[in-house]
Amino acid sequence: MGRPVPKPTNITKPFWEATRQNKLVIQYCKDCGTYTWYPRPVCMKCMSRNLEWKEVSGKGKVYSYTITHIAPKGFEDQVPYIVASIDLDEGVRILSNIVDCKPDEVEIGMRVEVIFEDLSEDMKLPVFKPSK
Repeated sequence: MGRPVPKPTNITKPFWEATRQNKLVIQYCKDCGTYTWYPRPVCMKCMSRNLEWKEVSGKGKVYSYTITHIAPKGFEDQVPYIVASIDLDEGVRILSNIVDCKPDEVEIGMRVEVIFEDLSEDMKLPVFKPSK
């Protein structure tokens, strides 16, 4: 059994389509100007349904992290791996992995940038690496 592959829904489909093109997109409320993460049908600030998907920089900093040593099925070959809450420069917090970084080198406040990892022929996962 390999790593699980996300199953896009009607709400998340634009996000996953963008990742195939190595783009990170986040929902943006056209009424109040707020970025919203995770994908949902309404803006969490003003409850508007007037949302669009906007490409973001993919840059941010580590808010918090954990190092996983015991993996669930499908991730056994990944341990140890870093799971982090990342504050994107656009103001939303996203949960992802940090790659290309030794576990003892990750730090809170460390600058990171998005890259895309192939999960299957038609699915890519946004992960983050330290910025240089």
